[in-house]
Amino acid sequence: MELSQLRMLKTVCDTGSIARAAEVLHCVPSNITARLKSLERELGTPLFFREGRGLQVSPAGELFLEYAIKILSLTEEARRAVAPTRAPSGPLRIGAIESSATGRLPQLLAKYHAQYPQVSLELSTGTWAQLLDDIQHHRLDGVIVAVDIERPGLKRAVMYREDLVLIASESHGPLRSAADLQGKAIFMWPTGCPYRLALEQWLLRHDQVQPIISIASYGAIVGCVSAGAGVSLVPRGSMSNTARGLVGRGMNFPS
Repeated sequence: MELSQLRMLKTVCDTGSIARAAEVLHCVPSNITARLKSLERELGTPLFFREGRGLQVSPAGELFLEYAIKILSLTEEARRAVAPTRAPSGPLRIGAIESSATGRLPQLLAKYHAQYPQVSLELSTGTWAQLLDDIQHHRLDGVIVAVDIERPGLKRAVMYREDLVLIASESHGPLRSAADLQGKAIFMWPTGCPYRLALEQWLLRHDQVQPIISIASYGAIVGCVSAGAGVSLVPRGSMSNTARGLVGRGMNFPS
């Protein structure tokens, strides 16, 4: 078993095909095919199901991939430990929920890029469920989500705690209590969003049952609210870039 075989396995799983992996690794597809088949013979089990021209990772392949990633990571860590100090370089793939990407992240990313210009930052947005799936399948290096999670193989750290505020247009009536939302349109991210869950629980505590309109885009939510069409619940940190024409009111939402 060689490290090059493990890199090939990981790259095939990351890219979804031997042809694309060959482009990334700058080698011919037949070389990858031969090396992976040799690895399968050594392990005594198939790592992929071959369906025509496509590949599907087998259960044994999924399990072995986790170990391969750990081995490659430890190898790189050992190399860095004894190598002369040098600035970080290469790609860094970060995922974030849209409100974080538009609120807190821009300044942090700008500062990071100024400090480590050789790092190629890639930022993608998605729901917290999508982001967690992406990092567990090694499509991202790190994610910023609004839920406290514990999943095998993932390290986590609290970056900040976020206050949540109800927002409405300046022409909207006062927002003093849950009763002020009666009959108002409420725009939120789709089911599964922790901000939506916080709002639903808050309304339930105040005996309010309100229909919620699902919108998957933070920009579209803010646009609807700015136009006076209704209200929404957003992180306070995201308001700095979008607060023109909006008013916000915190009402002891869970952070």
